[in-house]
Amino acid sequence: MCNMTFEEPCGDNATERMDSVEKALEEVLTAALPQGCVTVGVYEAAKSLNVDPDNVVLCLLATDEEDVKDVALQIHFTLIQAFCCENDINILRVNNMTRLAEILEGVKPGGESMDLHCVLVTNPQSSTWKDPALSKLNRFCRDSRGLDQWVPVINLPER
Repeated sequence: MCNMTFEEPCGDNATERMDSVEKALEEVLTAALPQGCVTVGVYEAAKSLNVDPDNVVLCLLATDEEDVKDVALQIHFTLIQAFCCENDINILRVNNMTRLAEILEGVKPGGESMDLHCVLVTNPQSSTWKDPALSKLNRFCRDSRGLDQWVPVINLPER
């Protein structure tokens, strides 16, 4: 039995595709971080979406197993998803917040941990961002919507 989040036949092609998408997500985040194009936190993301939704190129909603039962967080996610869908912003659900924290160097200055439940990736102010990894994620989201999977799930692997 094969248990996957992207609805396509099980096997090497599906596994390769998911590995490719996971790698693309990591590339996008590591490229966006030094450019200051990452907004972290549910509240900060909501403020950014309110101010300039056209500048947001990707929204990540991240959870771990214990977060599934957090009703307040799920309500926030529902509202963010609705806003992103209405504004044509691609959304991904990400499992493994520990790995996401590693990618985003998960602490604020001063050692305080970040709220990684919502992460936005925005265009750099100077230009429109043309990144092959971002294009791959956009294509994955579009293909998922074609399969009625409006918020596809990415399982970030441990390192």
